[in-house]
Amino acid sequence: MDITIHASFLPHTDPDSALNFYRDILGFEVRNNVGYNGMHWITVGPAGQDTAIVLFPPEATPGLTDDERKTISEMMAKGTFGSISLATKDLDSVFDRLQAAGAEVVQEPTEQPYGARDCAFRDPFGNHIRIEHLR
Repeated sequence: MDITIHASFLPHTDPDSALNFYRDILGFEVRNNVGYNGMHWITVGPAGQDTAIVLFPPEATPGLTDDERKTISEMMAKGTFGSISLATKDLDSVFDRLQAAGAEVVQEPTEQPYGARDCAFRDPFGNHIRIEHLR
């Protein structure tokens, strides 16, 4: 089969903060920036790669009840709703850049017992971002 990962979805609640974090701090390019009915979808991704992250307003999810929206908001606030795993060849520089920009550090660069060296942050919306060192 010839299947690739095209996009992953992470919720956001503020398009300006999303752009600041994903474009200005992580350095991703903005591929799409669409507003509709007061909501904003932003697609970002690493330059030169086809994969993308779609940052979406959780209230735009069809079929959600008010209770489900409340639960999602609570989970986002705790950092337990969305997550993504990224990778870099220079973990220490990326960590230093994110920390200097004020990103919430969850875990400093650490050698894991399963063989990876990684760190973790939360974006401004509570999404868990784990970054692994490519060896």
